[in-house]
Amino acid sequence: MQITAGDKTFWIDWDVPVAMEDGVVLSADVYRPLEGRHPVVLTYGPYAKGLAFQEGYQRQWSQLEREAPEALEGSTNAYQNWEAVDPEKWVPDGYACVRVDSRGAGRSEGFMDVWTPREFQDLYQCIEWAAAQSWSTGKVGLLGISYYAQNQWQVAALNPPHLTAMIPWEGACDWYREVFYHGGMLSGFASSWYPRQVVSVQHGVGDRGWRNPNTGEAVSGPQTLSPEELARNRSDLPAEIKKHPLNDSFHSERTPELSRISVPLLSSANWGGQGLHPRGNFEGFMGASSTQKWLDVHGDTHFTCFYNNYGLPMQKRFFDHFLKGENNGWENEPRVRLQIRHSDGRFVERHEREWPLARTAWTPYHLDLSSLGFSATPPGEAQSLDYSAAGDGVTFSTVPSKAPLELTGPVAVKLFISSSSIDADIFLVLQVFDPEGKEVVFQGSNDRNTPIGLGWLRASHRRLDPDRSRPWRPYHRHDRLEPLTPGEIYELDVEIWPTSIVVEPGYRLALNVRGRDYEYRGEVGEEMRSLGYKGCGPFVHNDPDDRPPQIFGGEVTIHSGPNTPSHILLPVIPTT
Repeated sequence: MQITAGDKTFWIDWDVPVAMEDGVVLSADVYRPLEGRHPVVLTYGPYAKGLAFQEGYQRQWSQLEREAPEALEGSTNAYQNWEAVDPEKWVPDGYACVRVDSRGAGRSEGFMDVWTPREFQDLYQCIEWAAAQSWSTGKVGLLGISYYAQNQWQVAALNPPHLTAMIPWEGACDWYREVFYHGGMLSGFASSWYPRQVVSVQHGVGDRGWRNPNTGEAVSGPQTLSPEELARNRSDLPAEIKKHPLNDSFHSERTPELSRISVPLLSSANWGGQGLHPRGNFEGFMGASSTQKWLDVHGDTHFTCFYNNYGLPMQKRFFDHFLKGENNGWENEPRVRLQIRHSDGRFVERHEREWPLARTAWTPYHLDLSSLGFSATPPGEAQSLDYSAAGDGVTFSTVPSKAPLELTGPVAVKLFISSSSIDADIFLVLQVFDPEGKEVVFQGSNDRNTPIGLGWLRASHRRLDPDRSRPWRPYHRHDRLEPLTPGEIYELDVEIWPTSIVVEPGYRLALNVRGRDYEYRGEVGEEMRSLGYKGCGPFVHNDPDDRPPQIFGGEVTIHSGPNTPSHILLPVIPTT
């Protein structure tokens, strides 16, 4: 049907059937110019293509209206959908926008089983279907946030013939290390996200759910099934995750071989996405075999920069070049665009050639347990320091900086520890404090009060993969448990996800080694308090089955000295 929205006229095809090879029929909405053939921007996912952003995600929409009003200008916003492009911003520029409800979600039939090889095959077939339509040029691009970014890495490794370019915006690519388990610890994200954002729009919710404000149809299909029928039609993802605490086939079949990716890509990460989003964008950029690949790293929420005047022009220039073939100079864009954070709250854009930065001066700061500070070399004599294995731990701090100190890159920590039990969970927090002693925090992708960096490791998962580990990014196998002998000293290498901060004069850098999730000690604000967010957003590790107190509630001892050189390896960027 032809639609006029403001001063724009375009065509919308609602609920177009897209048949999979096994007979399941998915449902797609197609927004396109009135005439001609056009490149395609496609998303496939479980968030219900007919659910209005403003209704399903009121809090986030209000934040976007309040803090980035320019993102909503130039559109009636009648077709806004969570984490997907606004067709009113793309169709007038000659793109067809295709939204597909994933199998078992929204208006697509089938068994709901998210983040599986079946879904990746479905997305492959949707790409090829879109390329074959009469309104398509045959060139398909993938663009979306989070879920709509994460499955891009998976399908790109399958190399669908008509996938022409992709922009994974803040999306993970390693299901074990980035989504389900952090350093071997169960993340609470899936258990909160799955019922709230996915099961709530399962196909068959029907009249009990939302309605598309443009069509009046139920966003979750015409049928209204009983709760028992709905449960039979979906997997129990949180329960399945708990059945697989090690990195077995359940996780590996969801994780792509990045070297198989050859399509042009723009990987966009968020410094504050700790707990889900940033690591995969860095790993994907480094691991993809694509000769035409770019990395962008910014701050703010995980949706603001996608829609505002920072992200939208960048996305269009990239797709104009690769999907339309425009000679717009994109090939001369810097391969790495970084918004460098400063401890006074500023972000300063800088262009680089590679990641990690080639000029990085990897600098060890050794832990001095007697002064709770750092030294250039290990202490001359053996030191030890105890802390509660379930508590706030101990913090090591520099003296106030006399000159700006820039840290941009991945961070690694080597700890020598012993435990009073057969295991220990290590939580690491990289922090900055201002001259008055107040911690510097930033708006993260989910939480308003995120620290500079986070890392995690369960000591029984300490075994490294020597082929994939680097001094600055330890890589653990997570394929077996190796319990500790109480009182014996063990060497642990812990990854802190990539970060960027310029520590201004008078500010201090700190490392907190602790036994539970980070909590911001300042005022978190009413919004975060209502959500229960204390600095880590929904990415917490407090499942009692995963962390029984009889194992993780004793004492941990840190060791430092000539034979136990505990230290943090920092990515110092020279000022000249």
